[in-house]
Amino acid sequence: MVIWSEPARADLRSIHDFIAHDSRHYAKKVTQDIREKTDVLDGLPKVGKKVPELNNDAVRELSLYSYRIIYEIKSHGVFVLAVVHKRRDLKAGDIER
Repeated sequence: MVIWSEPARADLRSIHDFIAHDSRHYAKKVTQDIREKTDVLDGLPKVGKKVPELNNDAVRELSLYSYRIIYEIKSHGVFVLAVVHKRRDLKAGDIER
């Protein structure tokens, strides 16, 4: 099961709101595409690559557009932790787990 954390949902809303200033259509498309990208994690949780800044095999990422979808594999599901811009350098304290 793929579960979106509240911080990850807030990230998605922020992305939507930012893009919506220029285009509501693309804001909806980008956020929908990001959500759909995580659907594969239910069956293939290790499909993403390890987040290099965190060096933890359970914390991985998918890439879409200019965003990194950060998630953690746990015994009881896959948890989407954050959606961040690719230029952002993550540190261990940047993501709520």
